[in-house]
Amino acid sequence: MAEFYSPLLEQLIKALQCLPGVGAKSAQRMAFYLLDKDRDGALRLAESLQEASRLVHHCDRCRMLTEQSLCNFCANNRRDDTKLCVVESPADVLAIEQSGAYIGLYFVLMGHLSPIDGIGPVELGLDLFESRLQEGLISEVVLATSVTVEGDTTAQLVAAMAKRHKIHASRIAYGVPVGGELEFIDGGTLSRALAGRREMGLDETEKEIT
Repeated sequence: MAEFYSPLLEQLIKALQCLPGVGAKSAQRMAFYLLDKDRDGALRLAESLQEASRLVHHCDRCRMLTEQSLCNFCANNRRDDTKLCVVESPADVLAIEQSGAYIGLYFVLMGHLSPIDGIGPVELGLDLFESRLQEGLISEVVLATSVTVEGDTTAQLVAAMAKRHKIHASRIAYGVPVGGELEFIDGGTLSRALAGRREMGLDETEKEIT
């Protein structure tokens, strides 16, 4: 690529490829558009990325992305603080909010258990989750992890943690396809999935985890 592009253009194209689903061709189109058609947009994008990278961090209580010590959900005293919905990403939080079917609080894992990728309980912030359970305010943990092998394993571990504190653990079910990720499911389906959530019992896998 270096023989065709200037060093700065090549650098931009490579940088854009850090985005999920963006390969060399897509990054090339983005770079050409920003530099040729929308220089002002390119500058705004660069400024926003720099500012967000500097100021946005994880909420002290739920790990949602925010500029404050507490995110808007944790700081809102109108939310039901007896329910805690566990999700894999901030995008999942937004998907559930758009369904309008949940008014409790959240805990964002920022991923799922994946030993092959070096992601375990520590990386998912489960020490912070444990401290939330110990507060004694939560009566139900709603598991809204993806319907994948990794999502199932993560949900089982989190449910086992909740049950050790005698906290009801349920998982959304209705209408969520196997292999599905929450952020890509429509609001109506997600609303029914939340309403039809089922209690999680300790199966043999969970017994092994505990």
